[in-house]
Amino acid sequence: MTILIKVLSMGAALAAGAAVRKALEAGWRKGAGTEPPKDAGNLKNPLPGVIAFALATAVSGAVIQVVTKRLGRKAILRLERGAADG
Repeated sequence: MTILIKVLSMGAALAAGAAVRKALEAGWRKGAGTEPPKDAGNLKNPLPGVIAFALATAVSGAVIQVVTKRLGRKAILRLERGAADG
């Protein structure tokens, strides 16, 4: 059962990551009025914008990873407690 929870947690992390990435891109378009600078090697993208987008993406990815790991761990602990009780 813990394998299933780990797989579900990974799926939730991927889905949340994709959703947050779309939201970041939409927010960037609305706020900056330009396409988000996804290609760090493209010299047409200004460096501060590339760094800001990279930081926002990294921070959101880290938060998603922490939250999904903690929720998965809580689910595993609940299952273990339930198995010990029952």
